[in-house]
Amino acid sequence: MAGGYPGRVTFPVVGMVGGGQLARMTHEAGIPLGIRFRLLSDTPQDSAAQVVSDVVIGDYRDLDTLRAFARGCDVITFDHEHVPTEHLRALEADGIPVRPGPDALVHAQDKGVMRAKLDAIGAPCPRHRIVADPADAAAFAAEGGGEGDGFPIILKTVRGGYDGKGVWFVRSRDEARDAFLAGVPVLAEEKVDFVRELAANVVRSPHGQAVAYPVVESRQVDGVCDTVIAPAPDLSAELAGQAQELALRIARELDVVGHLAVELFETRDGRILVNELAMRPHNSGHWTQDGAVTSQFANHLRAVLDLPLGDPRPRARWTVMANVLGGDYPDMYQAYLHCMARDPQLKIHMYGKDVKPGRKVGHVNTHGDDLDDVLERAAHAAGYLRGTIVE
Repeated sequence: MAGGYPGRVTFPVVGMVGGGQLARMTHEAGIPLGIRFRLLSDTPQDSAAQVVSDVVIGDYRDLDTLRAFARGCDVITFDHEHVPTEHLRALEADGIPVRPGPDALVHAQDKGVMRAKLDAIGAPCPRHRIVADPADAAAFAAEGGGEGDGFPIILKTVRGGYDGKGVWFVRSRDEARDAFLAGVPVLAEEKVDFVRELAANVVRSPHGQAVAYPVVESRQVDGVCDTVIAPAPDLSAELAGQAQELALRIARELDVVGHLAVELFETRDGRILVNELAMRPHNSGHWTQDGAVTSQFANHLRAVLDLPLGDPRPRARWTVMANVLGGDYPDMYQAYLHCMARDPQLKIHMYGKDVKPGRKVGHVNTHGDDLDDVLERAAHAAGYLRGTIVE
């Protein structure tokens, strides 16, 4: 037919392992592009399983389940880092593109491996080493010099921790005992004297194209991200540039494909130190849904499909993301009337989760030219949805 396509146009199928809110929002970003999604989810009630049409319910820790799931996919990616590394190598051996690949993802799965690699490439990190028991943890503390016994220190399980889980703030040898009860390797780190936490988010494609988002400030409450400010206020252009260059270098050296979040400490003496790595869309990048030309979710999809990456620049002077945590007020929908009427520019993103105290059930984004105003609007909306603010 003259003027028509020479054949059938086939859009790729992206296989997403994990059914949480990150998968839900990545799926949303693929809809305008016609990208088809296949989801491996733990339960039909998971956040993404509620909105994706092609859902497989199964255990990502089972290799046969992963292989069966992957057969209908053009590429596999993740909304968490917990798939066993050896399973991902088996998928690659079967000819299935896995992005990020196991050689990269292991650095987000295993904190010991991550620290060793960051040391090897010269990335700035807190003082650290693997410790065997409480006595070894006390010896590590003492190795730091200074006055007293060197405590406090931070202990972390090398695998499986997130949102403050698997992390201990330890003030003495006796307090170190809990970290060793599970019988898994433990990483000891110095307690960094920092001004604030930052995050540098970058995206890299298989052919090496990479983009960097503005460096953001991440404010934590009880070990959980509460508020993200983009860009980080009062951050010098020099330090912001160092953080972006460091994140891009880590992505290149580790051969990351997709989104990489590099969580950082800004120290009181003006340095940056790498805290954690995440190789997937990240809470510190949720502001990009409404505050950047191309969101982290859209760019992650573009990267895993090896499409040209989108513009990461911000749309507004300031964008603030505030997490909505579950409280004692389960009917959040009734709060929409107040929140939307009070702030017509407010963007609400809910995850379809049952409301439980302390659980992340959504987030809000606000933007504008006055940072104090943008912060107040985000805090008010998140607090009203949770029920801690009632007027």
